[in-house]
Amino acid sequence: MQSRWIAACLSVALLCLPAVSMAQARGGRGATPRPPSAPTPRWPDGHPLLSAPPGQIGYWDSGTGSLTGKNGNNLPTNMETSEVPFQPWAKALYEERQRTQSKNDPHARCAAPGGPRQFHTPFGLLIYELPEAKRVLILSGGGVRTWRVVYMDRRTHPQGDALNPGFLGHSVGHWEGDTLVIDTIGFNEKFWFVRAGFPHTEALHLTERISRPDFNTLKYEATVDDPRAYTRSWSGGWLINWHPGEDFEEYFCTDNNRDAEHLVGR
Repeated sequence: MQSRWIAACLSVALLCLPAVSMAQARGGRGATPRPPSAPTPRWPDGHPLLSAPPGQIGYWDSGTGSLTGKNGNNLPTNMETSEVPFQPWAKALYEERQRTQSKNDPHARCAAPGGPRQFHTPFGLLIYELPEAKRVLILSGGGVRTWRVVYMDRRTHPQGDALNPGFLGHSVGHWEGDTLVIDTIGFNEKFWFVRAGFPHTEALHLTERISRPDFNTLKYEATVDDPRAYTRSWSGGWLINWHPGEDFEEYFCTDNNRDAEHLVGR
């Protein structure tokens, strides 16, 4: 009888706990309900400001998200991994990377995260628009020399030998309403463009669409067009949360870092 009385008291006490406390007990900071968001901050000409407003600081928490799947912050329009239109060799390589638990992921050994990988690398992300220079800078907290230039001056991509394939490619951008559209070519094959290990080749052509539907949310979408690795183009994306009043932490990736403790697939 006494045990039943104690159990009943505990049940009432749990029901009386604040919702935030319950969420924290289940999952910590990430599970805490987000407060209502302020409106999207904007430049004087009306298009969205993708960084902190004047006099404020903050960064985008880019440690989550994927081009496939519908869980978490992923977009509900994402396809499942089983639906990705791999070329046979690309599917075999992807499956091998999964089988070996991503032990050969170049990012774990300090390679720069190109393409969508830049938007789901831990330690945060900043996006700065420089109107006078007609450029947008995308900076990652969790990478080696990971600052990317998006040219907004209507230039075209270099052609032929002038296009030197790199980790971040050559990016040109423009605004379509409230969406920043970035067109990038010129990638090398020395990195994984998503954490999941989907293969790509130097033929990769990436179109990214970035918007800020409210103050606390960045919407990232990417269309992958690589005819050497996939039978057709495909798209996916996710939402990224804003961390107000904080700067991302200082981070350096040691040359050829091999984290024996966490590279469990070694």
